Amino acid sequence: MRELWVVSLGLTPYEEALELQRALARERISGAISEDMLLLVEHPPVVTMGRSAKARNLISSSEFLASKGVELFEVERGGDVTFHGPGQLVGYPIIDLKRHRQDLHWFLRQVEEALIRTLAAYSIPGERSTGFTGVWTNGRKIASIGVHARDWVTWHGFALNVTTDLSYFDLIIPCGIDGVTMTSIAREIEMFSGLPDGSQSPLATVAVAGEIAARAFGKLFNLEPVSVDASSIAPAVL
Repeated sequence: MRELWVVSLGLTPYEEALELQRALARERISGAISEDMLLLVEHPPVVTMGRSAKARNLISSSEFLASKGVELFEVERGGDVTFHGPGQLVGYPIIDLKRHRQDLHWFLRQVEEALIRTLAAYSIPGERSTGFTGVWTNGRKIASIGVHARDWVTWHGFALNVTTDLSYFDLIIPCGIDGVTMTSIAREIEMFSGLPDGSQSPLATVAVAGEIAARAFGKLFNLEPVSVDASSIAPAVL
């Protein structure tokens, strides 16, 4: 069975992780790296703007963001503006779709499904919202998705709020959706702690959510998740 190399980076600055995934994507495109990968990471507070981002959705100036210790980046992924920060599971699937299905829309639905399955482990009903990419629960958005691909190899990915400080989303119009309410796994568990099986849910931590998400990705892409150290994959790019 082909493998999914799962690389846990811990808390890593956004720019550092961005350069790493770009480098690994190049290696995957060239064939120097033989297996698909899933980078799992947390970032210090950062706002990123995708290719379709509109200036009006960044309601805080770059100076104000800096005063709050929030970095700002414009990147090549699809989507609008979003926030990453501690307590959020960020996943970057570097997957060669030539080995699966050459269809980015299909890939986005697969990423959504992996997150829906991850939420199910916490007894949280994940759902899609017609016309939007991402995952919601009971009308509240809990995960954002924005990807990029070249030669059918993907990078960028998803952000699942686990214990995220949701007040940071007040700095932006998340994903350009007016009136959206953001939530997190911890918030949903707190709101619905009376669920009969709530006490059996996994720990609401980024590490545990990452393990669950990696298994979901493995099943959906018919890959065996294998934990791999980043330095052993592409030491030349680090």
